[in-house]
Amino acid sequence: MSAAPGLAELAAALRGARRVLVITGAGMSADSGLPTYRGVGGLYDAGPTAEGVPIEEMLSGEMLRSRPELCWKYIHEIESATRGRQPNAGHHALAAMARGFQRFTVLTQNVDGFHRRAGSRDLIEIHGNLKVLHCTDCPYEREVHDYSGLSIPPLCPWCAGLVRPRVVLFGEALPQREVMRLYQAMAEGVDAVLSIGTTSVFPYIAEPVLTAADKGLITAEINPGESEVSDVVGFRIRERAAAALAALGDLLEAGRGGLGQLAPQAAG
Repeated sequence: MSAAPGLAELAAALRGARRVLVITGAGMSADSGLPTYRGVGGLYDAGPTAEGVPIEEMLSGEMLRSRPELCWKYIHEIESATRGRQPNAGHHALAAMARGFQRFTVLTQNVDGFHRRAGSRDLIEIHGNLKVLHCTDCPYEREVHDYSGLSIPPLCPWCAGLVRPRVVLFGEALPQREVMRLYQAMAEGVDAVLSIGTTSVFPYIAEPVLTAADKGLITAEINPGESEVSDVVGFRIRERAAAALAALGDLLEAGRGGLGQLAPQAAG
């Protein structure tokens, strides 16, 4: 099968890059069987909830505080959608191609943890990770394989306080540490910014692409649909993430004589 139009040209451009920022959204995990709907991490149906309350309100920090059982009902549904799913070829391709660059930072909006499981090291999980739970009242924290066996809402085994996932709910601030890591990566300079499987509706997701485009740097979008940055990127790849990234990885490897011969990636 031939590569999607523009992929060979993008691969050729990336061979001259040293520092790359990759931004991923819900479309990145679509080929793992996850829906690309709205909600935390793009994992909820666009229809109304059973309670007749918008999902943005159900999955809000305020709802977690006032009605934790309702908020956790939908957090649990989101986690259930990820259960048994695996990182796809696109996640693995990004982890592999990172070895070919001095720095290869992946900024993801997804909370499924697939990039981490696939081996991405310089990873910014800007919306958090569903599998990391912590107490709202004490320092208790642990990472779980899934939510099976949890009481809903779960209580802390140390102090009986409310436990929640370390994700950003609606109405909550982004994690400062991850925001600073993004700012640091941009301040240190990038040669290319790739936007993959995201509509880029959040300003902090679109801004790196727009900034790079203004500077005349390498910019690309891999997305079968339209987004807020589609009209400004230098390379527009209308393809699903898994297939396009697997092909892009092959092109980079072929053009550079094998990933094993490439420069080591800087640690995140």
